[in-house]
Amino acid sequence: MKQKPLGGLLPHAGFSMVETCIALMIACVVAGFALLNIDRILPSVNANESMYQVVAQLRNGRELAMAQRRNIRVVFPSENEIQLIRNDLPSGTTILSTVALDSHCKFHLFDGLPDTPDAFGNSAAVNFGSATVMTFMSDGTLVDQNNNPISGTVFFGVEDEPDTARAVTILGATGRVRSYRWNGSEWIQ
Repeated sequence: MKQKPLGGLLPHAGFSMVETCIALMIACVVAGFALLNIDRILPSVNANESMYQVVAQLRNGRELAMAQRRNIRVVFPSENEIQLIRNDLPSGTTILSTVALDSHCKFHLFDGLPDTPDAFGNSAAVNFGSATVMTFMSDGTLVDQNNNPISGTVFFGVEDEPDTARAVTILGATGRVRSYRWNGSEWIQ
């Protein structure tokens, strides 16, 4: 007497060569569509990476000022670099870090975009009012050259691509850092 296979399946059941080829073809078509859209997605990915770099650098500057009990200056030496410089005692300075934005991003103010919801101004790509020096104090505040708390915004993105617009704001009195991205109609935190 022959035994019936469990569940009605043959003991050596599997996928045929035709079924396997069809599954591979479907996977290749889906991958092809993804590759066709990569050029539209990549600039936004670069802008997000730059936003994370700016936020990390600013938060790092604030944390170092508080931890080391030293003033940490924030400097923008070029159109795509942000630098932290410690004011040493009794005199001198030490460059703590220099971060360059992703290869295609730079500090840039896009025409026609409104200010962020924090409304610290959008008259320049790096906008801290009339401040010529920006320094994190040991209590975490961000001050200008006269030791007055200052708030400001840093705008950046891939030039000629407004969908990549990003902004980072700093509230001077607390040193709070917020990031925003432009979604085509408004700033989203």
